[in-house]
Amino acid sequence: MSLQAYQAAATRSEDPRSTEYRLFAQVTRALMAAKAADKHDIATRGDALDWNRRVWTNFATDCASEGNQLPENLRASIISLSIFISRHTTVAMRDNTALDDLIDLNRTIMQGLAPAGSTSAA
Repeated sequence: MSLQAYQAAATRSEDPRSTEYRLFAQVTRALMAAKAADKHDIATRGDALDWNRRVWTNFATDCASEGNQLPENLRASIISLSIFISRHTTVAMRDNTALDDLIDLNRTIMQGLAPAGSTSAA
């Protein structure tokens, strides 16, 4: 019960940028765990890759919506990255080394989302 109370409080006090940073940190950690897992552990890799693809698809969908207030060029870039992620996910399912590209990309996004003064990424 206390975990649910903590999560509810965090949700109320966290700004959207911090929420996005936290989400990217969680999914990036899952990708890193998938990379470290046994090469025959397809379930771990598949789950992490699917989660990452869904995160990026949701960001792209949000960027494509009429109400999105981000600059048009930034929205287009996020949509392009989402397309890259989707294509590269298929490669990463077969090639464990391709996870590095997805991890690096997420870390780069996290650096842009990081609160001022923060230097850690995943």
